[in-house]
Amino acid sequence: VSCDTYYYMLGADSDIDVTHDFLAQFGFGRKTGIDIEGELPGVLPSREWKRERFAGKNYRDEHRKWYLGDSVSAGIGQGYNAFTPVQQAEAIATIASDGVAFRPHLVRSIENVKTGVVRYIAPELSHTVAVKPEHLAVVKNALIGVAREGTGARAFVGAQYVSAGKTGTSQLFSLKGEKYSAGHIDERLRDHAWYLAYAPAAHPRIALAVLVENGGFGAQAAAPIARAVFDYYLLGRAPAAASGEAPHPADDESD
Repeated sequence: VSCDTYYYMLGADSDIDVTHDFLAQFGFGRKTGIDIEGELPGVLPSREWKRERFAGKNYRDEHRKWYLGDSVSAGIGQGYNAFTPVQQAEAIATIASDGVAFRPHLVRSIENVKTGVVRYIAPELSHTVAVKPEHLAVVKNALIGVAREGTGARAFVGAQYVSAGKTGTSQLFSLKGEKYSAGHIDERLRDHAWYLAYAPAAHPRIALAVLVENGGFGAQAAAPIARAVFDYYLLGRAPAAASGEAPHPADDESD
């Protein structure tokens, strides 16, 4: 079940600093170290982060205080949270690897065009997340459920492998006193669609993060892309040619 209400309550009951320290182990709030320029650390909020963020003379003490509402928003990944696709991919890969984190790389190998010598990029262990195996097992079983009978199930009907994943939606702006309706909002302001996944679930060979800008719901826009990538990587099956038509934005699908 994908239920924001549960995570609102969980966020309210959790200490944001404890949450920060735990999630930081998965690569959020810092640069992953991927070998490309321009990487940003994103934002993994905490009380200290908010005090520093609003430390200028243009802000008052109430701006620097951490409120219960901040925790509620953080509980569903909204609020001050700001994560990059690379961070999301690293996080889901760490879960797939049973808490073992590796530094992400852009390429698998580099070939010298003059000599033909190929240099392979060896996996580079970063760290191991401090999480109990029984707790990780609960999370992994839930992720399998997403692709089997949850919000990602439609995209994986008939798949020849078992995958694990999570749909998501990133809100770009807030509506006050209005109901969100993608069809009546400028495309640039529509929600982003996410899908994080790995496969096969029992012995993962690939993990990914799909972000479709202004795509709406992850189940509708992002999960089918993950399915196409998995089919190609695991089965060698090329995706069918796209129709060229953008999917009609949905208003009421849950992620």
